[in-house]
Amino acid sequence: MAVLAVRMEALLSPLMSGEQFRYAYNNVAAHSHHHVVAGHTSCLDSDVEDDDDDDFTEDLVQAWKLSIGANRYGCTHYKRRCKIRAPCCNEVFDCRHCHNEAKSVNETDDKKRHEIDRHLVEKVICSLCDHEQNVQQVCEKCGVCMGEFFCSKCNFFDDDTSKDQYHCDKCGICRTGGRDNFFHCDRCGCCYSVKLREGHTCVEKSMHQDCPVCMEYMFDSLKDITVLTCGHTLHLECLQEMHSHYKYNCPLCNKSVCDMSSVWKEIDEEIAATQMPANEMRMVWVFCNDCGATNEVQYHHVGQKCGTCPSYNTRPTDAPASLASSRSECC
Repeated sequence: MAVLAVRMEALLSPLMSGEQFRYAYNNVAAHSHHHVVAGHTSCLDSDVEDDDDDDFTEDLVQAWKLSIGANRYGCTHYKRRCKIRAPCCNEVFDCRHCHNEAKSVNETDDKKRHEIDRHLVEKVICSLCDHEQNVQQVCEKCGVCMGEFFCSKCNFFDDDTSKDQYHCDKCGICRTGGRDNFFHCDRCGCCYSVKLREGHTCVEKSMHQDCPVCMEYMFDSLKDITVLTCGHTLHLECLQEMHSHYKYNCPLCNKSVCDMSSVWKEIDEEIAATQMPANEMRMVWVFCNDCGATNEVQYHHVGQKCGTCPSYNTRPTDAPASLASSRSECC
């Protein structure tokens, strides 16, 4: 077998890199009766016949055909060894994102602007032999694997399996991060980290909308998405951009997006050290964005603290209607 390995490496090295050969060789050996150690093989069964070498050679060639070109083709979005024919415009693109960038984001004619439905893709073109065929993982002409990860439900190919892709039937699309690390929240309508299973606020179809900061649709976005304590969602990079500009409120409901207790204490100290002029001392009504309470509080130009919780995330509001009417009757 050691001689066989040397012979096969000499045969295939002009056609593939050493790394590709080792990948193909070890992949075959791992599923055979041969044991591979540090590039050498030894028979576990002393009765193995020479004919097995021929079988192993055939398996190795087949493995090479499947692995050739891995991670060398594709686009900025995915590494894959095929292109898709868009059923909507009959044009060829590396992936659906490439299509949408060309036909939606960068299309200036409103009448021509459109996006692709991944589930309607029927034809793919092998990147190695240019053969067009029905959607399938292995090219029917040259035998190359067009994607280490392949999902027949949403016609998705990807050679980079380090993403731990999986298909969520309830989402209807493939996601990354590993199936065991996520669960599908039926009310929110999306997959969330298992860390949020018992501790997130449900907002119906929270990710089936545009990011409130950059306005990109989030449900099938390639960017990381974060779930705020209020249940609303936005891109993680957009949240980080907000923080860089000292914005700590949810863009949709204005609730604080992180623990602000230390900030509230600092404001307490600043107010205690700053005396208001007598002519500006008055009571005002405020609504708390964090707890939802409405209170009449002492006005201060540094900030108005909620009368129910420690938050200074408040805004001016009118007195409650019931209280206003009772005061009117008293007058």
